[in-house]
Amino acid sequence: MLLPTSQTFAAGDLELELGGVLPDVTVAYETYGTLAPDGNNAILLSHGYTNHQHAGDGGWFDGVIGPGKAMDTNRFYVICSNMIGSSYGSTAPATINPATGKPYGPDFPRITTGDMVAVQHRLIDHLGVDRLAAKVGNSYGGHLTYEWATRHPDKMRAVVPVVSGIKGRGDPSTVQALRDRFAKCPGWNGGHYYDRKKESGVLDELQKMRVETLTHYGILEQLAATVPDPDERARRLNATARQWAEEFDANSLITLRDAAIGYDVTQRLSAIKAPVLYVLSRTDALFPPELGPRTVAMLKDVGVDARYFEVDSDFGHRAPSAEPAKWASALDEFLQTHCS
Repeated sequence: MLLPTSQTFAAGDLELELGGVLPDVTVAYETYGTLAPDGNNAILLSHGYTNHQHAGDGGWFDGVIGPGKAMDTNRFYVICSNMIGSSYGSTAPATINPATGKPYGPDFPRITTGDMVAVQHRLIDHLGVDRLAAKVGNSYGGHLTYEWATRHPDKMRAVVPVVSGIKGRGDPSTVQALRDRFAKCPGWNGGHYYDRKKESGVLDELQKMRVETLTHYGILEQLAATVPDPDERARRLNATARQWAEEFDANSLITLRDAAIGYDVTQRLSAIKAPVLYVLSRTDALFPPELGPRTVAMLKDVGVDARYFEVDSDFGHRAPSAEPAKWASALDEFLQTHCS
């Protein structure tokens, strides 16, 4: 589904890193601010695994995007691009396969984080961006940020990976576990469930998964700060999860997870030329804070100007978006220093 706040760009056919061609690729995106005449004030932002491109104007990163904020739209042109393979308007498993006239579903080709970056590169070229002021990415988007920094080191002046890492989490068994979980739904039909999503059981399974994911990310701690009644917290969590389940595609979960386990820039860190601000959360269970000093040491060992900032928050993986005030000044200072 395309969000009403978004627009799309037709990026053309994409030759995939693992073989084959994905035809007629579309990428959804949003922009905030105004591109400078020289095309050098853009920040490219990438979202998380199950998230989307609506980051500013009340979106998931609104705390750091906007006039006078760290990603100051009076100064910067912020672009948030949806990943190919996702469920918010870009070419993905739910897209109609031109060869069959039906959704790709499980027949969607395998893609990589490198393929995602290639499409983003076409997008910023289309928008008239010469050189990025910064590449910023949250969670899965941090993977794309490191990919950008190692594949296109001369294309940016600053790099900000947030609650992410230099290597993907999990292995092929985690992808198979997703397939096996959905296969238990009575109407899964090998992944071709689109005409009966609700009746198939997939919608309910997606909702259960979202509740599990958000709980693991720290949403209950976040809700507890403002909602004292546990029953009301549970109601809000389930409502949020249901909305997401109605929007997202199970095959997108599988496709993006498969791409993530193949992501690893460990051996390419020396290619990075721009300074790096690596941001983690003190309570994140997905990318724990001990990764910070270790990764920065690896970056410095290969000559990268890198620093680490830890968000002191009880809100786990959601900390950077849930408590922007706890790290916005560090981001602002970093951008002011390297993106002038």
